[in-house]
Amino acid sequence: MARPMDVAPAGPVRLPESGLGGGWEPAAVMLLTLLLLSFGLVTLYSASSVLALRQNLPDTYYVLRQADGALFGLLVLGACAWLPYRAWERLAWPLVWITFIALVLIVLPGTESIAPRINGARRWLRVGVTIQPSELAKVTVVVWTAAMAVRKSDQFASLSRGLGPFFLVWGVLLLPIALEPDLSTACLVGLLGLLVVFAGGARLGHFFFLGLLSVPVLKHQLEVGFRASRMAAFLHPAGAPTGAGFQVRQSLVALGSGGLLGVGFGEGRQKFGFLPEAHNDFIFAMVGEEWGLLGVVFLVLLYVAIVMVGFRIARRAPDRFGELLAIGLTNLIALQAVLHMAVGLRLVPATGLALPLVSYGRSNLIVTLASLGILVSIARRATGGKGARA
Repeated sequence: MARPMDVAPAGPVRLPESGLGGGWEPAAVMLLTLLLLSFGLVTLYSASSVLALRQNLPDTYYVLRQADGALFGLLVLGACAWLPYRAWERLAWPLVWITFIALVLIVLPGTESIAPRINGARRWLRVGVTIQPSELAKVTVVVWTAAMAVRKSDQFASLSRGLGPFFLVWGVLLLPIALEPDLSTACLVGLLGLLVVFAGGARLGHFFFLGLLSVPVLKHQLEVGFRASRMAAFLHPAGAPTGAGFQVRQSLVALGSGGLLGVGFGEGRQKFGFLPEAHNDFIFAMVGEEWGLLGVVFLVLLYVAIVMVGFRIARRAPDRFGELLAIGLTNLIALQAVLHMAVGLRLVPATGLALPLVSYGRSNLIVTLASLGILVSIARRATGGKGARA
């Protein structure tokens, strides 16, 4: 006679509760977040120490500033995880207005005292603290688009009444970002909105039509100024070895020199002035140089895991707004990670996008942690509805 322990369970096997709510997804998000954050701080210290010393600063200057941002960001994550995610539906329009005002202040003439030009662009607002409004725009567009997509789901068959209002509000936010200038972030924010409305039921034919209309505009933007030199360097890297293609060339050198196991923590050579922005735009190359292929694979697997958990949270969300919000926030992390790494591998032109939770930049760090907190909030409440059928 079979013992009770030898009998297979009649229903689906369920993992134990995480203590953060129903299911294991909230705990998984927190664990992956802490792993990426810890790995990022360690990598950032090595990538930024030489730069800090050359600026007559302590070698820990950048990593300590990032750690301060991480501590504050974790508090924001906790607050967003505690706040019911449906509250963001009511905050959608206030977020749009706050973001719009902050973005306009940056590009208005006469506001240079609070929005100085740094490296040829005005992207930061100094009002007691330094913030980057374009980072806030990423979450704002996801939240607002998810809220409006739920309300207008029955109107997506019409281009004017369906996608039309979305493009109007997106344009109001994207124009000042493009004027900073920061075309790559403007395109990313627009793509995040498009992905949310596509998941919400917008017609594919409308996307093709609008995409064809936008081609001449994007073509013109890519043919002027520094963007033209970046495109030329991407298409013909040998023609600009010391110009616009220098960073990408040095990034490939760093990745290639890392081999399987890397040259060792702190032993990377590219941070000694050979690779500009090694602590920010090209920190992925530093991971490859010092941690090797194994370090790169480990990092990629962490992002793959967090994206998979994010999409599972979307599938188990109790309602349509929670589903679209989770999809948008997961895409926010996934797209930035993919594009950052693609730049380092010279698969796409240089964009200047941060690697989430790893690159230096407290605005991006806090916004990413807030997004993860909202994902946790959605996951904590996924105990019925679609979650019961997952």
